[in-house]
Amino acid sequence: MKKDIHPKYEKAEVTCSCGEKFETRSTTAEIHVEICSKCHPFFTGTQKLVDTAGRVDKFKEKMKKAEEHRQKRQAISNKKQGKKNKKTGKK
Repeated sequence: MKKDIHPKYEKAEVTCSCGEKFETRSTTAEIHVEICSKCHPFFTGTQKLVDTAGRVDKFKEKMKKAEEHRQKRQAISNKKQGKKNKKTGKK
């Protein structure tokens, strides 16, 4: 093997979002994970909702804005339709 082309493989501390810390070996010194064997439902036997970075909230907010935009466009469309009917005398 060639010398000095491989990264150093040394001890690394893994930190979970639940607070659990353990040591392993890696090419990076620190590793941050969202879920580990101490809090994962498969290993604990309990079901818990893991909402990474508020994805559900972001999705709900996005859908709310889309619905408001649709209502606004519908109101504008209805207004334009009313003006056309006034010009032609139709109801």
